[in-house]
Amino acid sequence: MQEALGADIIMAFDECPPYPASPEYLKASIERTLRWLERSLKAKTRSDQALFAIAQGGIDLKLRRLSTEATVAFGTPGFAIGGLAVGEPKEGMYPAVELSTRLLPEEKPRYLMGVGHPEDLVASVALGVDMFDCVYPTRTGRFGYALVHEGRLNLKLTRYLDDPRPIEEGCDCYACMHYSRAYLSHLVRAEEMLAPRMISLHNLRYLHRLMGAARAAIQSGDYGGFAQDFARQRFGHEIPRWFTQALQAGGHW
Repeated sequence: MQEALGADIIMAFDECPPYPASPEYLKASIERTLRWLERSLKAKTRSDQALFAIAQGGIDLKLRRLSTEATVAFGTPGFAIGGLAVGEPKEGMYPAVELSTRLLPEEKPRYLMGVGHPEDLVASVALGVDMFDCVYPTRTGRFGYALVHEGRLNLKLTRYLDDPRPIEEGCDCYACMHYSRAYLSHLVRAEEMLAPRMISLHNLRYLHRLMGAARAAIQSGDYGGFAQDFARQRFGHEIPRWFTQALQAGGHW
């Protein structure tokens, strides 16, 4: 199916275990995923598609290491970190991300699957992650939530019905250029389909701009400053410990 779709990057078949899962289940899942990786590589026929392998292991660091080292041995063009952002606490997720990026080849793309919250993107980039995917910007948009630097706006709230400002000042997305918070809030409350479409469009553009700023900070050699500014704007004076530890582990704090 992936070959028929013609995607540039295709993924090996894997099992993403739930959280929580027993060590026995995680180990069986890792072994199954490795067998499926072998079969995926044998089934692949197109040379113009890059097949990425996926490492599992949940937040069990011993099993995460076992899975990652076995997966790296296949030498695929890129590697994905799977089995995270499935309900586990951040304090368990980020040590697993840090271990994974430390074991994965630096010269190949490292893809953290299913992660899309802005604070997770900033922390994970500090740890060496290159790529992400997530339903978060469109799922939140469907429920009337718009992403802004300070967090999220709940456009269902009455306070926005008389707010003439765009979702976010300075944003160049179509929604911000053409509609006010007041109009979008009215559309949300009326359950008009234009609302989730426009809010989702804004949320995607917000994440595009955030990642553009992250790339610029890396190129200028000041990712630490960028991450600190983001944290102050996002969290105020109560920056979560997991966020600080992730940036410290990445050497950018």
